[in-house]
Amino acid sequence: MIIALIMAGFTLFQYYAKSSQNEITGETQHVDMTSDEEIALGLQSAPYIIKEYGGLYPDQKMQNNVKAVGTKIVRNSVAKKSPYPYQFHLLADPNTINAFALPGGQVFITYALFSKLESEDQLAGVLGHEIGHVIARHSAERIADQALTEGLTGAVVVATGTQQSAQMAQMVSNMINMKYGRGQELQSDELGVRFMLEAGYDPEGMTGVMKILEEAGNGHEQPEFASTHPSPENRIQRIQEAIEKYGHLKNTNGDTAPQVQN
Repeated sequence: MIIALIMAGFTLFQYYAKSSQNEITGETQHVDMTSDEEIALGLQSAPYIIKEYGGLYPDQKMQNNVKAVGTKIVRNSVAKKSPYPYQFHLLADPNTINAFALPGGQVFITYALFSKLESEDQLAGVLGHEIGHVIARHSAERIADQALTEGLTGAVVVATGTQQSAQMAQMVSNMINMKYGRGQELQSDELGVRFMLEAGYDPEGMTGVMKILEEAGNGHEQPEFASTHPSPENRIQRIQEAIEKYGHLKNTNGDTAPQVQN
């Protein structure tokens, strides 16, 4: 028990001793990575991600569309204050409807999702959301959270010495991290709305993306409580709240970008 308490105390000390304030969100975050380390991790991981999703989509014009919209968002929003060298990639996967960002500014969207988008505003909604993950340093947060929960899980195992307790502790650990995931998704939606308005895009495009995701689920998506992603209905409501919150930031003089073609 003493060893377990020492382990738990050390894990908590490590977690709370390392903190920094996010210049853009204003949050104090418990992260154990520098921005340079995030950039290096993203660049190192990108080739493996590209391979996993069947490579880059071969049409260079479509690649340029994605890059142009993402670059426009960064250039015309507060995201430009971040230290990350953003790169935007269209993946060839025709079946997996997905978009995601690696630490440090590597942003991806699959052709399966891209092909369902109906406007440049919707593409901006997807990319703005992913830029939000990068700005909010969600990957670094998840890495730190995982280290915390794994350390506490190990302390429980040492204290009880039973596999059943280990399984229970792991289940609790997963639930904690799952909750963080939902909160991060909602925060990225809000940041994405802000970036879209600053860059001159219609944030209702993000609402359209939520409807596309809902239709893609064919009514069989997991309940929100059991998923790291909030339900589309909940996200649409929060997006509308963000539009009201940041409506004063609307910019009608942003850079131009090519129309989405798919």
